[in-house]
Amino acid sequence: MTLKARLAGDGIVLAPGIYDGLTALIAEQAGFEALYLSGAAVAYTRLGRPDIGLTSVTEMAETMTLIADRTNLPVIIDADTGFGNALNAQRTMRLYERAGAAALQVEDQTYPKRCGHLKDKALIPAAEMAGKIAAMADARRSDKTLIIARTDAIAVEGFDAALARAETYLAAGADVLFVEAPQNEAQLAGIAERFAARVPLLANMVEGGATPIRSAEALQALGFRLVIFPGGIVRALAHTARDYYTSLHAHGTTAPFRDRMYDFAGLNEVIGTTEMLERGKRYDPGQ
Repeated sequence: MTLKARLAGDGIVLAPGIYDGLTALIAEQAGFEALYLSGAAVAYTRLGRPDIGLTSVTEMAETMTLIADRTNLPVIIDADTGFGNALNAQRTMRLYERAGAAALQVEDQTYPKRCGHLKDKALIPAAEMAGKIAAMADARRSDKTLIIARTDAIAVEGFDAALARAETYLAAGADVLFVEAPQNEAQLAGIAERFAARVPLLANMVEGGATPIRSAEALQALGFRLVIFPGGIVRALAHTARDYYTSLHAHGTTAPFRDRMYDFAGLNEVIGTTEMLERGKRYDPGQ
């Protein structure tokens, strides 16, 4: 089922953040219906840097290609600002769509951008953002590839201005609206009251961010159709990695950590090593 069709069905879509083929595979095995390729998570893992616009469009497209080679689940990909003006946004659409993305999330910050839950963000004019959305719609090969329009205006211009920008982006052709970083339950409810009957809404849950964490069930009750937990996997793995390296350095062995990690056979089972080797034998003329 395409993401577009799934959003038209019943129930909210919960898309966990991923950043590579392994996290995509494990998320799929856990039972999720869609995935979210977080630009922040790619910056954290590939660069070891914060989410302040340092990742490039080609790094993101390459990552998307590798993930699409490992999973058939629909992937929503972070397109940041489109990496420039409307023409850059069109190129981003073409690159990401060819790489296998099911939806592109584009935002109205200036370039380079920063994480939606960091301070001191700056915005482009709403009309310029509307032009990017229209340009991306013109560039996509399939109307099943969704455009998710994000506004960061709450922290910069206020809640009412954010709703007005979202209206503009909906009129420009956005398939899903994403009003970033609502600061309380009332703002979450206000977004849903304004738009839920007209367009799918995305909620972003960031541990320690500006928005109160709510469950998928609670967000569905408000009227949201899509919820992402984009960077949680990196925060979880970074916490585990620090404990692992600290233990190894202290003990000179992984033995004290063994109950918190896969062994060699266990990880090979997760990634399907035996099945892949058996499949390869079918193409070996010596067999």
